[in-house]
Amino acid sequence: MATDAPLGTLLTAPARTARSVVWILLASSLAVKAGGFAWDFLPYYVATGTGHGTAAAGAALTVFGVGWCLGQAGSGWLTDRLGQRTALTVLMLLSAAACFALALARSLPALLTVSLFLGMTMEAHRPAVSSAINDAIDSDAGRTRAQAMLYWSANVGIAVCGGVGGYIAHHHGYRSLFLVNGLVCIGFALVARRTLAARPPAAEHATHTYRQVLADPALRWIGLAAVFAMVCAWGLVSVLPLLMTADGLPPTAYGTAMVANTVSVLVLTPPMMRVLVGRGEQLKYPIAPILAAGSAVLGLGITVAALQHTTLGYSIAAVILVPGEICYSVAIGAFISTAAPAGATGRYQAILSAAGAIASLPPLGIALALDAGGRVLVAVILAACALIAVLACRPLARALRSTHRPAQAEARALVPQEAP
Repeated sequence: MATDAPLGTLLTAPARTARSVVWILLASSLAVKAGGFAWDFLPYYVATGTGHGTAAAGAALTVFGVGWCLGQAGSGWLTDRLGQRTALTVLMLLSAAACFALALARSLPALLTVSLFLGMTMEAHRPAVSSAINDAIDSDAGRTRAQAMLYWSANVGIAVCGGVGGYIAHHHGYRSLFLVNGLVCIGFALVARRTLAARPPAAEHATHTYRQVLADPALRWIGLAAVFAMVCAWGLVSVLPLLMTADGLPPTAYGTAMVANTVSVLVLTPPMMRVLVGRGEQLKYPIAPILAAGSAVLGLGITVAALQHTTLGYSIAAVILVPGEICYSVAIGAFISTAAPAGATGRYQAILSAAGAIASLPPLGIALALDAGGRVLVAVILAACALIAVLACRPLARALRSTHRPAQAEARALVPQEAP
């Protein structure tokens, strides 16, 4: 997340080249999210661009979500097994191919097939970038700041994507969006190939399997908390449109709420990062309380949104969500930075990213709840999700205290690496 701290304070690394690599990867991650038009405009293209209707668009989104879950598992494995440069290069080229295929697909079976592969590749860069950050930065706090910036760049990129994509689609059509998206992915692949060192995985890396990684109770508890917290966070882009449509508000009203959220992210991130992480090399606060506070705020914001009927009310709810989003990103970033053992960062990040994928699937249930029980039922469901996330933080704290976790720098020193 952007702060006004000097570079040396923000990212403590042994060499300027390591800091440069991290900044390049963060900028590239922001660019690939800002150019992620295939994801943002997939339902519009299926429903209106190809004329298959809203039911088909819902099916495409569901298939996309399934692909997202599968893709995170695969990208985490590739990162830990083949190394960051190879994983990023291969996955971004596959993502580009999926975008180009979407531009050509017209029949519903073809669109659903492409949606699956699109979901498998659109977030595939995150495990490799997280792994590169952990390798480049020595201090816990420095890694946490950089990992949190990865989530922040995704939020900013998504906001940019909507505005720029709408302009391109209006003047040049949906296919132009997908072609641009593919070119951005190719650009990221080239950047990764040029920027990252060729580091074949060490022998120890092969010992980390998903079964072994999931044996970590802290990862299981934080994964559970992440799923339910992200249901509330994703409400900004899934629940809010449903509620505002039910109120008969125009699309510009949703745009206003999104602008309020984005501006708040930009304004609140620097001071909250200084409070939660600080400028030193060690974390100021334990992970579990930060995640619990973030989950509670996310639940509050989306529950308030469920009971609104005006543009102003929805915009206020979107702003309330922001401190929760920041706390969540800091907590997850801190966990990846301090809990993931050397050679397993990709799998740890993949599992937590998959939590976001799982959390993107419930909008259909929210729509049914809105029809069956109205806004009160929706508010109760969302508040219950936040409560589950908060409660999961207690056993998470116990697991983190009871498990011996060597410092990342020390753990990396034990793993032999070949020179670039």
